[in-house]
Formats: sequence, C-alpha cells, structure tokens
Amino acid sequence: MIKFLKFFIILKILFLNFNYANSNDDIFEEALKKYNKKDFEQSKFLFQRSIVFNPKDARSYLYLAKIFNNEENQSEEKKNLDTTLLLEPNNEEALYMLINIELERSNFEKVNLLLNNFEKSCNKLCNKKNEINKSLQDFQSKNEKTE
Repeated sequence: MIKFLKFFIILKILFLNFNYANSNDDIFEEALKKYNKKDFEQSKFLFQRSIVFNPKDARSYLYLAKIFNNEENQSEEKKNLDTTLLLEPNNEEALYMLINIELERSNFEKVNLLLNNFEKSCNKLCNKKNEINKSLQDFQSKNEKTE
C-alpha cells in the first residue's frame, strides 16, 4: 500500500510539472499570436505572464523588448534586451537591437563590443553587419568633422 501511495504521489508530481510546462508554452503561443496581430497591450500582458511561469524564457523578454521599441520606451526595451542576452548571450536579434540603441546613444565602445559578439553568433542577420558598420563609420565621421 505504501509503495502504491509513493508511486501515486510521484506520478501526480510528474503530471503537474508536465501541465505547468504546457501552460507556459500555451501562454507564450497566445502572446505571439496577439503580437503578430499587433495587439501589443494584450501580448505584453501575456509575455509578462509567461515570464512569471518561466523567468528564464528569453523569447518572452525579446518580444517585450520589441513591444517597448514599438512604444518608443527605450529604457524598458534595453532592460528586456539585457535580460535576453543574460539568458542567451548569442541571441543575434537581441544583439542587433541593442547595437541600434547604443548607436543612438553614441556609445561606440559598447557598439564595438556588441558587434564583435554579433559577428561571432550571426546566422540569420549577418547581412545587418554591413549596415551597422556603415552607421558606425557615419557617426565617427560626423564626430571628426565637429572636432
């Protein structure tokens, strides 16, 4: 009887963990659908809810950064990008977005560091490397003219 009870408890714990994982994926998928329909308020809420269930979900942080970018809330965008990169240091999309923020801030030292990481990890966005280098050169040439 005790063996059956232990088995039943272990089975129940495994079942709850499986449901917990599925519910987080369901929330993320629903948030992604809302995001793709440009329902940013609802998707923001759902991505935040997804993070409550799984604080290490880099995808949710990345999409929150995209939403804050759309809302032109750069400080929140940067916080979410930093968290994304903390969880996935080679996330090329987060690196690219953060490079653009640092270019706007004229933080060339940080841009060069991020660009180095971006070059090492790019798969889909490698074509953006030339665009970043051009922007960096344009900013540097403007600085030289003003000096």
